[in-house]
Amino acid sequence: MPGKAVLSGVHFMNGDEAIAEGALAAGCRFFAAYPITPQSEIAERLAARLPRIGGVFIQMEDELAAMAAVVGAAWGGDKAMTATSGPGFSLMMENLGLAVMTETPCVVANVQRAGPSTGLPTAVGQGDMMQARWGSHGHYELIALCPYSPQEAFDLTVRAFALAERFRSPVLIMTDEVVGHMYEKVEIPAEVVEARRRTPQVPPEGFLPYKPDEDLVPPMACAGEGYRIHVTGLTHDERGYPDMSADAQDRLVRRLCEKIKRYPDEYTLWEEHSLEDADVAVISYGISARVALGAVELARKKGIKAGLLRLITTWPFPNEVVRSLAERVQGMVTVEINLGQMSREVERAVQGKVPLGGVYHAGGRIHRPEEVLAGIEEVI
Repeated sequence: MPGKAVLSGVHFMNGDEAIAEGALAAGCRFFAAYPITPQSEIAERLAARLPRIGGVFIQMEDELAAMAAVVGAAWGGDKAMTATSGPGFSLMMENLGLAVMTETPCVVANVQRAGPSTGLPTAVGQGDMMQARWGSHGHYELIALCPYSPQEAFDLTVRAFALAERFRSPVLIMTDEVVGHMYEKVEIPAEVVEARRRTPQVPPEGFLPYKPDEDLVPPMACAGEGYRIHVTGLTHDERGYPDMSADAQDRLVRRLCEKIKRYPDEYTLWEEHSLEDADVAVISYGISARVALGAVELARKKGIKAGLLRLITTWPFPNEVVRSLAERVQGMVTVEINLGQMSREVERAVQGKVPLGGVYHAGGRIHRPEEVLAGIEEVI
């Protein structure tokens, strides 16, 4: 494989490989992970590619260490990433919170499989969606993107790195086993705009590493750049030094949340199909959205006016998008490979305005379009 960061052209690759190539195109030069199915192809690809372009690949002893290494690499000035699934995602949660608290830009890909515990290691699931939002301790906000094709796996990985730098926050790619192992055409452009790091524009004297700009996001001085910085997971002041007061905690955590919540237009992505005249809206994401689209087409053939809202950004949840849709339809059906996780967010956003249904199962396979069609018919 050639030593080029961007393999421009048309390729036939799976979603895991597309994530790896998207990371390289976005400027990722550090990847640390521990082997786990079904994300192994991401690690394998980057193990072969990174050393040839001056990057670093490290197989760590476990996922705790992998996430810690990513945080350290980002503070060393690299764009950094890890990837995992199921049990490994659980092990990363503590250091994911560290990345939130220290405002460390990084990307974490979770190729979801069926759990709990070891579950079905090589079979599809979407049961980590709530864990993605609330898995670490404390209150925080972060961004999660859900691709539904290898092409989108590439595109959203590039976007994830840009969002991580923009908001100085970890960004999650919540894909799944089927998208990860699905082979399709992936077009990689000759030029991909690398995410620009938020670097200080002031001299080192008097620099406060956690003093935010007007948009609530501080610039980031990395180790070795001549700035005096202190990085801690403790509640800290604008100098980065610990401040054990409730007032400091409130100021810091509110800003960490608000810096993301204030700018939904910069990261909220969704796609609509046949919703112009729809009576029933199907809401789904990832591989389940591809099946749901087939069910919408079946419903239309039967004379049922159904449409699909595909969530691309799942966190922060697009409340206004779903709430607005509820004003236009007579019912909604959520489709996901779990027993109803994002459906709770749909219910909260809709606030009883329309009847809600759900088509769920615990994992191991994708839905059949006929199952989703039956769910559509139940809410008519």
